[in-house]
Amino acid sequence: MFANFDFDVIQRSWVYLFTTGMSFTLKLTLLAMLGGIFLGTLLAMMRLSHHKWIAFIATTYVNLMRSVPLVLVIFWFYFLVPYIGAWIIGSDTPVQVGAFSSSLITFVLFEAAYYCEIMRSGIQSIPRGQIWAGYALGMNYWQTMGNIVLPQAFRNMIPVLLTQTIVLFQDVSLVYVLSITDFVGAASKVAQRDGRLVEMYSFVAVVYFLLCYGLSSLVRKLQQRVAIIR
Repeated sequence: MFANFDFDVIQRSWVYLFTTGMSFTLKLTLLAMLGGIFLGTLLAMMRLSHHKWIAFIATTYVNLMRSVPLVLVIFWFYFLVPYIGAWIIGSDTPVQVGAFSSSLITFVLFEAAYYCEIMRSGIQSIPRGQIWAGYALGMNYWQTMGNIVLPQAFRNMIPVLLTQTIVLFQDVSLVYVLSITDFVGAASKVAQRDGRLVEMYSFVAVVYFLLCYGLSSLVRKLQQRVAIIR
């Protein structure tokens, strides 16, 4: 099976794959994670709001995003965001957003729906008595959430948040459909240039497996350390 397997093409191109492709993948993953957690936390608080319309808007958004394939969302935002931007600023021509900006917006908005559900379960895991205790100390809703509820919720949800981030890291490879040079896109360029698709895609699969398996193992160990024992 490996008689004609060319290891030399991997040796010649691995520096390019990591410095260009993997650096882009990690950059987009990190920024999308930070933006997704921030927006997801806001959505979680909206879903738990006593105002029905606020909760309805957040619930509709989350259910819509979770019901649509990510690759379709990537295409929609890539082609629609320039026109939406032009509509907002009143321009007659589409705004030049760029592939990276469009991808970042897509992943932040899409992943926020999943981070929202994680944070919502984390907030609901905090005993209601602690919230009433915050009110008894004179704190308002936002002070209680910021000083009492969210720190504990984040600590409880860190393993799950990191697990979702691993999924996000894998999903970033879908930007390949926009001809963006992420890790998969960089490997594809080398594969087509040298006619070595099997070698390149096998190398990509091995790298993704090692990274994701290693990170998953760290998450399992972290879960045992950070969980709040009650």
